[in-house]
Order: sequence, then structure tokens, then C-alpha cells
Amino acid sequence: MAFALQTEKLCKSFGALTVAEQIDFRLEPGARHALIGPNGAGKTTFVNMLTGAIAPTSGKIFLNDQEVTRTSQAARVRLGLGRTFQITTLFRSLPVLDNVALAVAERRGDAQRMWRPASAHREIIDESLELLATLGLADDAAAAAQDLPYGKQRLVEVAIALGLRPKVLLLDEPAAGVPSADTEKILRHLEKLSAEIAILIIEHDMDLVFRFAQRITVLVQGQVLVEGPPEEIAADKRVRDVYLGEATHA
Repeated sequence: MAFALQTEKLCKSFGALTVAEQIDFRLEPGARHALIGPNGAGKTTFVNMLTGAIAPTSGKIFLNDQEVTRTSQAARVRLGLGRTFQITTLFRSLPVLDNVALAVAERRGDAQRMWRPASAHREIIDESLELLATLGLADDAAAAAQDLPYGKQRLVEVAIALGLRPKVLLLDEPAAGVPSADTEKILRHLEKLSAEIAILIIEHDMDLVFRFAQRITVLVQGQVLVEGPPEEIAADKRVRDVYLGEATHA
């Protein structure tokens, strides 16, 4: 079977400190997969290796069956890897529409000509508006990104990532810092994303994880503790002991 994303014996050490050890991971095409674990488990390091932000000490990474272990971040994006971050990375003073349009223009190879007003690029704008509508943000297109509630800013980041037309989308704590009411909105819109996109969500909000993911990988001390469907993860005593707590999903 061809996997959308795969790692083989992925390791990362910083001197004597090992933060990822022999990680074998597979993300199927169209998957809805979650990566969870306690603080210090190595989740961020793992994601940074997937995106090319840091290089592994050893092991291999494959994107749609193509090895990308030493491939640049930009090249991985071109091959279909999209990502959002724990902290928003928007152009805060620009309109929401322009934030998304810049990503669409980059994918189309038109970014160098985006110094002109966004309205001069009809096809780019139409696609950007469609993405915003998909995420319930059509009415916010003209607003400055910094003026939106934080939950909506997180959705703008998802729209930006989608503007690159990823085959694999890594969502790094999309609910971080978001009020519970907005978390529900984020979940609702994530559930509507194309089934052709494989999604890996890294998240501490267990309610969101268990409602969204069809499969969950638990990382502890840089190693995969267990992987399986949500009901198995919730019932696994090892997971309850190290992360979820005895009362969670009892």
C-alpha cells in the first residue's frame, strides 16, 4: 500500500539527549490521524523532522512514496506537505483575503507579481474566497487578520495551508489558546475538509482528538507507546497512566 506519509526508524539526538527513537509511523491517504503525548514526548521534534525544519540523526521519511529525508522544507511543500503552527504566523495587519491569496499565488508561481493590489488577480482571489467560504470565513475576507477572534485566526491558517493544495496536512495544535466554543467551530470545519487530504493533528485537547481522529498514535519519551483506533487508545491502561488520566473517557 502507498502511504501519504511514512517514517522508518526515525531518530533525533541533541548531543547525549535522545528526543526521538526508532519512530515507525504511517499515514494513509485520506487519513484522519492524531498524534498525542505528554509534554516533552517529542511531538514537536517529530513534526519538525517531517516538515524538514530539522534533520533527523538517522532514519528515513517518505512523502507519497518519495524519500524526502534530506529534502528542503520548500521542496516538501511543493510535493504536497502543508502545515499550521502552534502559534499563528499570519501577516496580522493584512486583510484575511490577502493572507490566503499570497499562499495561492505562491503555489501558482505568481507570488513575485503579488505586489499589485490583490483585486488585480481575479483567479487567485476567486480561489482564495472559495477557501475562506469552506472554512466559514467568507464574511471576514476584508478584515485585518489581527482583528479576528483567535479561533478564526487559526482557521485562516488552515485556509493558507489549503491554498498550497496539500496532499498531507499537519495541524499543530489548532485549538491551542482557543475558547471551547471556538474549538467546536474548528472541529466542525475540519470535518468538512476534502477526504483526499491526509490529516495529522497534533493536539492536547482530548475531546477534539477523540471526536476527529479515526486513528491515534501515542508518543512517550520519543517513542511510539501505542497506536490504534480511539476506542482502543481510550481503554489502554498504559495511555491512561501516562497521559489521559484514569477518569478520562471512563
